[in-house]
Amino acid sequence: MSTEHKFLAVYLGSMSGEKMKAWHAMPEAERKAKEREGMAAWHGWVEKHKDVIVEMGGPLGKTRRIDGRGIAEISNALTGFTVVRAASQEEAAKLFENHPHFAIFPGEAIEVMPVLPIPQM
Repeated sequence: MSTEHKFLAVYLGSMSGEKMKAWHAMPEAERKAKEREGMAAWHGWVEKHKDVIVEMGGPLGKTRRIDGRGIAEISNALTGFTVVRAASQEEAAKLFENHPHFAIFPGEAIEVMPVLPIPQM
């Protein structure tokens, strides 16, 4: 694989999970301090990896599912995304080890997958 391969990282979390419950149970001043620490760490992560970030992405809002029955509001574990460039999926995954999403914030995990080329007709 060349360094031109793109990988989608999706941030996962649960509004009803134990980490989120503990986050909301913190006194407000402590939670705000943790938020500032987390954002500083996140910006530090971005600065460290700016050469391989293809699309910074961002937080995700409410989800609408569209299928043969129509459109419905649903809930899922997706909380945000980033697109990076790396030589391999393993290399891309290592970029997210100890990421602030779960090391400081109450996020649960990050999943990394290749962005595959669209097949030619």
